[in-house]
Formats: sequence, structure tokens, C-alpha cells
Amino acid sequence: MNASTATRRAADLEIVIPAYNEAERLPRTLEATAAFLARQPWDVRIVVVDNGSVDDTAEVARRVAARWADVVEIDVIGCSTKGKGAAVARGLSTSTSRFVGFMDADLSTPVETLTAAMYHLQTGAGAVIASRHAPGAAFAEPQPLGRRVGGAAFRALSRSLVPGVRDSQCGFKFFSRELVARALEECRVTNFAFDVELLRRVRQAGGDIVEVPVTWTDDARSTFHPVRDGIPSFLAVLQLHAA
Repeated sequence: MNASTATRRAADLEIVIPAYNEAERLPRTLEATAAFLARQPWDVRIVVVDNGSVDDTAEVARRVAARWADVVEIDVIGCSTKGKGAAVARGLSTSTSRFVGFMDADLSTPVETLTAAMYHLQTGAGAVIASRHAPGAAFAEPQPLGRRVGGAAFRALSRSLVPGVRDSQCGFKFFSRELVARALEECRVTNFAFDVELLRRVRQAGGDIVEVPVTWTDDARSTFHPVRDGIPSFLAVLQLHAA
């Protein structure tokens, strides 16, 4: 189901899923998310943002949308600007829903985390983020050594930009739409460091951030590449320090 960003009606919650060449992993994520949402009391929409994929990402998303059309609304929109941050920003900034956020296409964070996210948002939180490093969090299986070392270095570099946030990079973040709209006006980063800048801008816009511990499952097929994506992300964080 294709949708114009200008005609998306307001819902209780809008879930943005950025996707680049995710034809293999996306159907499972959409099916599991739709099945979970079908049991919830909220009015929810899923928005897949196809970030210039060269595979069948958009088509497989539309096929899943057609199967769930009578239960959960699933829209597919595009984003021509490269980078996860750009895709997420397009989905968030075109929402008219009360709450909006994003989750990764690989479902590394359990979809059931939405229950805690909605509880905190409905009771006044400005932002709710999943955390792999908050007390009570766990990894379903250990990450590769290189990912652990790189992640630790990135968290150390980012810590002073978002004090008190233990995990800025987990791909599950939800917000009050009015708050995140103000924050997005100041965001400039489009790569994987987007999360750090977004959380920093949310704080500057007056929002509090609630971290929810999760059991996270590492997907070896992650699209994140330590050289292609890691180096620009580190440089972007250094630029945020200098700003």
C-alpha cells in the first residue's frame, strides 16, 4: 500500500521502520509487529521508509501490508537521501500522530517493548528508548568482539552529549511527536550518529528520556559496516562536540 506523506491521518502511535535492501528480513519483522499490534488497544500505523533500496524491499512491504490491511495499516514511503538518519527523519517529520518513533528492520529489540514505550509516553515521558546497557538489559548472545569494542568507544565519545543515557544507538526510540518535531528542526546528521544528535536535540527542546532495558538479539546480517559507517559516525560525533 503506497501512501503520500501529505495524507497520513493522525493515529495514537506511528512506527517508522527505515529500510535499505531489507527484502529478506523485513517481512518477518512486519508480520511479527502487525500480529502484536493487532492485540493492542492503540490506533497504530507502521510506516516503512525505503531508503533507495535496489532489491524488492518496497514490494515485499506492500505484499505484507495487503495481507494485514483489515487489521493494521502499513504504508510505504521513499527517501532519496542516503543514510539511516535521513530515512528516520523523513518518517518522523511527516507524521501527524500523537506519538511517533522508529525501530530497526531486523527486530533485534523485542516488539513487546512497545508496551513499556506507550506506558511511559502516555504518562508524560518525552522520549522512550530501548537500552542494551541499562540495569536489567541483556544480550541474547554475545556480540562479536569488534562490535563490542567499537560500541564501547562510541558510547564513551557520545556520553557527554547525552548525559545519563547509557545506550544512544539501540534502534528503538519513540517520542511525543510535538517534541521530536522541534528537535528535528535542529538535526543535521544523516548517518548512524543521527541517534546521538536527535537525543541531544530532544533534551535541548525540554524533553526527558526514559531508558527501557531490553534483551537484544544481534543480527549478523546487520547493514552496519564498521569502516563504511563507523568512521563517518565517529567523525559526526566529533563535529557535534565542536558545535
